Amino acid sequence: MARPIVGIIANKYLIDDQYPAHTGGVMNSDAISNVANCFPLLIPSDPHCVSVKELMEICDGFLLTGGRPNVHPEEYGETETPAYGAFDRARDAIVLPLIRACVEIGQPFLGVCRGFQEVNVAMGGTLFPEIRDLPGRMNHRMPVDSTLEEKFALRHKVVLKENGIFHRLFGQREVMTNSLHGQGIKSPGQRIVVEGCALDGTEEALFIKDAPGFTLSVQWHPEWNAINDPVSRPLFEAFSDAVYRWAESKHLHHLKAAG
Repeated sequence: MARPIVGIIANKYLIDDQYPAHTGGVMNSDAISNVANCFPLLIPSDPHCVSVKELMEICDGFLLTGGRPNVHPEEYGETETPAYGAFDRARDAIVLPLIRACVEIGQPFLGVCRGFQEVNVAMGGTLFPEIRDLPGRMNHRMPVDSTLEEKFALRHKVVLKENGIFHRLFGQREVMTNSLHGQGIKSPGQRIVVEGCALDGTEEALFIKDAPGFTLSVQWHPEWNAINDPVSRPLFEAFSDAVYRWAESKHLHHLKAAG
């Protein structure tokens, strides 16, 4: 059987500030191909190009990537202000219903940074527009005027729930992660279980209670150096296991349907 297909959610981007494109970071494709051992397929996140139904039929799992634009606050009942930054309403229109559909039937996804926030919003949660403005919170944004290595360097601890899914997966209760986000969870959505927080209380790791499939999501960027990082690698390997199980069940279903 061919490698299972993981749809990698793309972001809108202007090449040379004028040519519209759908783009995805190379490190996302590398992590899916070289760590999860799946076929990476870049998805144009626009309802004018694709539908949720088509995506779920074609793909076996989804990587909900990070991205500079934020989820629009109207998606969780708040009013747009400059503090919320830039948006990608087309991505909102595809990914939020995609998450809910995957939760319903058990199709696996891994949420990363914006993807982590999308999972919370899709389940009815809300977001703070800027974490660093909250009393007692650290600045979780990436360092400015820095190299790529400095941007993705390990910056803070995440403390995990004892004997929870993430603790068992990583084999330790405290892990070091990078940090490249401005927004964060304000109120968790329905069935959202937070199992990891930074030392300042910022939510960093979650899953969806009673979901029949893989729903693990993290606020950091595990795709960076995923093949070598002791936290990133087991996360992508666990996601891989879930995607392979989904693909195998789909393959068996098709064989049965064919008689």
